[in-house]
Amino acid sequence: MSDDKPNLEDIDVSFASGIAAFEAKNFALAMRLLSPLAEEGDAEAQHRCAIMYQNGLGVVTSEEKAAQMMRAAAEQGHAVAQHGLGFMYMEGECVEQNSQEAIKWFEKAAEQGLVGSLTTLAMMYEEGLGVDKDPEKAKALYKQAGF
Repeated sequence: MSDDKPNLEDIDVSFASGIAAFEAKNFALAMRLLSPLAEEGDAEAQHRCAIMYQNGLGVVTSEEKAAQMMRAAAEQGHAVAQHGLGFMYMEGECVEQNSQEAIKWFEKAAEQGLVGSLTTLAMMYEEGLGVDKDPEKAKALYKQAGF
């Protein structure tokens, strides 16, 4: 094995240590450990790095990097990242506000059963935020979310 590529065990340790550092709010260490994994395409690492870039946790705030990382994770099917990207579009955070894009990403996460996305979609249909008001669709989404 060449010295320039880490072995799988090292990657697993870096990932676990990076997640532990993130959970312990040691964001500088989390970024140092997770950033290389995010660049390699790990969806969970991308999602965590996106949160850190968006909020300036352990790194200088970068809306561009936050949106890039969140999108990369979302496109891999990471439900929480899909919700996060939907929220970015809904609120116009890190990206230009776009209700249609928000709904697209919330729907992808909702298809995976993410309750937060189901309830956000329900609220959007209930209040007519970015969509035509549809009380029946809102009711069905709330029911699907367990309410």
